[in-house]
Amino acid sequence: MKLAVVGGGSTYTPELVDGIARLREELPVTELALIDPDAGRLELVAGVSRRMLAHAGHPARVLATSSVAEGVAGARAVLFQLRVGGQAAREVDETLPLQCGCVGQETTGAGGLAKALRTVPVVLELASVVRSLAPEAWIVDFTNPVGIVTRALLDAGHRAIGLCNVAIGFQRRFAAWLGVDPARISLGHVGLNHLSWERAVFLDGEDVLPAVLRERGAEIAGSLGLRPELLRRLGSVPSYYLRYFYAHDAVVREQRTKPSRAAEVAAMEARLLELYADPAVVTKPELLSQRGGAFYSEAAVALVASLLGGRGDTQVVNVRNAGTLPFLGDEAVIEVPAAITASGAVPLPVPPVEPLYAGLIANVSAYETLALEAALHGGADRVRDALLAHPLIGQDEIAEELTGMLLAANRAHLPWTVG
Repeated sequence: MKLAVVGGGSTYTPELVDGIARLREELPVTELALIDPDAGRLELVAGVSRRMLAHAGHPARVLATSSVAEGVAGARAVLFQLRVGGQAAREVDETLPLQCGCVGQETTGAGGLAKALRTVPVVLELASVVRSLAPEAWIVDFTNPVGIVTRALLDAGHRAIGLCNVAIGFQRRFAAWLGVDPARISLGHVGLNHLSWERAVFLDGEDVLPAVLRERGAEIAGSLGLRPELLRRLGSVPSYYLRYFYAHDAVVREQRTKPSRAAEVAAMEARLLELYADPAVVTKPELLSQRGGAFYSEAAVALVASLLGGRGDTQVVNVRNAGTLPFLGDEAVIEVPAAITASGAVPLPVPPVEPLYAGLIANVSAYETLALEAALHGGADRVRDALLAHPLIGQDEIAEELTGMLLAANRAHLPWTVG
């Protein structure tokens, strides 16, 4: 089978190749097509990918191409992992909002909106090529902001599912804390992409989260940058992205006094590309674990294998709400456990969501609707409305100022701002 990766020149790609090499029985890939407009990066990533597969004794052929049509033609699944504007645009996303006293982050708040504006039109163009040349292929979106991008794909009628590594990361961490095989752990994961909580941790079907919080609550809270008292009061474990909401002002103070994550990642990527150029490198470099894509390969390979094999197992994905959370519209995209079959992902029933979580979920879901409208149709007023609706902004004068700054900074990627 052919697997295509749009954004194949990403330094993330060897994570995926590592997963393909290790899980060849679950996902028998015969051709891996890496698609990227950056020929220099693509050559380096394709080279290390070929060496990794050869070292693992895997027979898959690696195709490196700048042609989306050539890359996706005949593919059974297409992974999207692109970054429109590269790390330079991310740097702006993470620093510009700080000028207005708002969190600077690439997937939420003003930075997340800027990324959605740049990304959604490009993703939809790419998806139309997939639909014409590989109409039965599944699109697996790993491109942020995943919730908004996935909804754009689904609204346009594409065979798409969104994927994030937050849930699998928590699964692996809980398994390590408990000293058990990760396969024995499942999560009571609920929310939106990058706005989720673990309300239960099941070990062989029994919820052990209360015990874990008693024994490791302070450690878990510290890893999330939150107070242990908050986790004890919630009785759940928030995604680390919730720190932008629960400790907003503290995060802004921190971000103003240290280099951006974009700067850190850019330096890391330069070093990774040097490693990828070394013919002696035939396995995934340890440095890649610091890049932010931990367990990406396992999540991606498991999802594609289940979609193509109709295994009916449970995985946490981004999927239509379809009544799962009754306080949201059916068309919303949520992040919950779902049964994965050859027909797609079917969200599993979720216990009633407490108002403390439901209020924030509903607020951010409404913002995502407005953000998608702005990304699809443009217009400063739509951008301003989305910013005003976001709980990390929500003030008229700040939304007004951010709109002007955001559009000016992203004009090269937003044709509707010109003229």
